[in-house]
Amino acid sequence: MDTKTLWAQRLAAGSVAYSLPVMEQGLLSDRWRGLVINQLDKLIVAQIHAATDPGRPAQVLQDKVDMARALLASFARALDRRQVSQKVLRGILRTALAGYVTELQDDSSKAAVKRFAEKHQGQRVPGLMVISPTKTCNLRCHGCYANSGPSSERLEWDVFDRIVSEAKSLWGMRFFVISGGEPFAYRSAGKDLLDFFTRHNDSFFLVYTNGTLIDDKVADRMAEAANVTPAISVEGFEARTDRRRGPGVFRRVLQAMASLRKAGVIYGISLTATRDNAEELLSDEFIDLFFNEHQAVYGWLFQYMPIGRSYTLDLLVTPEQRRWMWQRAWQIIRERKILLADFWNCGTASEGCIAAGAPGGYLYIDWNGKVMPCVFVPYSAANIHEIYGRGGTLDDVYDLPYFRAIRHWQSEYGLGKKRPEEHGNWLLPCSLRDHYDVGRELINRYHPEPEDDAAGEALRDEDYCKRMLLYDRDLRKVFDPIWEEQYGKRHAA
Repeated sequence: MDTKTLWAQRLAAGSVAYSLPVMEQGLLSDRWRGLVINQLDKLIVAQIHAATDPGRPAQVLQDKVDMARALLASFARALDRRQVSQKVLRGILRTALAGYVTELQDDSSKAAVKRFAEKHQGQRVPGLMVISPTKTCNLRCHGCYANSGPSSERLEWDVFDRIVSEAKSLWGMRFFVISGGEPFAYRSAGKDLLDFFTRHNDSFFLVYTNGTLIDDKVADRMAEAANVTPAISVEGFEARTDRRRGPGVFRRVLQAMASLRKAGVIYGISLTATRDNAEELLSDEFIDLFFNEHQAVYGWLFQYMPIGRSYTLDLLVTPEQRRWMWQRAWQIIRERKILLADFWNCGTASEGCIAAGAPGGYLYIDWNGKVMPCVFVPYSAANIHEIYGRGGTLDDVYDLPYFRAIRHWQSEYGLGKKRPEEHGNWLLPCSLRDHYDVGRELINRYHPEPEDDAAGEALRDEDYCKRMLLYDRDLRKVFDPIWEEQYGKRHAA
């Protein structure tokens, strides 16, 4: 038997103790990397097929596969460029990959997933949690969704630690997203965010950051922890980024990226598309600058939500812009094999809205302990401090009536349907932005607490309500025909 065949058989065996070391050595080898990526492709695509209901539209399955393949290709490019240290690679395989591929999960995670299903009537666990441990930020960006700035509001270390520890033990969760404020400004009990990552070295963390606090020392600590990737915010080219974030920020972002490359830490970019910058963010020049010249591995694209500081509907991308963005984002994903996910226009890959603890989805907890369905739905159903104070756990968070109602809507809209023609339009996935009537009805029924004054003002603003409803009407005119034409057939089992 030749070496290549033996390598493929070993990789396909599925043993954690065997396959992960084989993957690591193969991915580090220029000679064998292509084979390992090919085997990973087969493993992940098989998992996607197994996890996707046969009643889903055929194009939904294809979108998931194309997204996964863009991720693999982006990762392979990073390895080809020598921008991933061996320790970071080992951490990614041990935490991020093993957390995603069922066959590679440890026994404790599998037991927690089984316990969750038994406790919650067969429901699938949320896949991740978003936590903003601090509201403090060294910048004051116009239109910040979190309204961050100088502040002492934060989750104390013990509470932060308990949230993540419970998510692991009760739900088998191993992937966490950290937002803010500026996460790298977090301090509590004499410790910082990198101390936290080191403590939870069995999990993987994606951090949304403005990048200005990342220097060589911070990048080296990330490399040592080997379980974190920063997604650095930019608004476009230098002039636009500095106009929103402050003079010199763009250059500081590029310096941060250079430090991360030197340390062997993979990183991405986080983009907010508005009516003014959507075309710039998806231009070939911008994509080439960040994904080729500055070697970002992935990108997350958020469409502007009219919440937070100085909210305005005038920055919403138009329905026509959104259609163009949908076409352009998938073109980049499929043709250039770059992972650039638009959290609205790529909603098919996640089977719609993932808020409120949806299967494979997430919940959000902010610096004050307020528990919300989504970063962009700033209405709190409870406070984690109060839940812990009365002896509760994250299971009590999952069971909150407001969250259950959102999950019921998700099921009725598509997750619970068995034929493509019964599905709601997953190109319009959001229960608040794309279905403002639904979001407001649930808020009015369950009375979650607004996260801040801006969130409360949006509920009282009659013009805001009327314009959101009109925006959704216009979205349906553009996207319903696309859904019916391209997502009307089920995939073969």
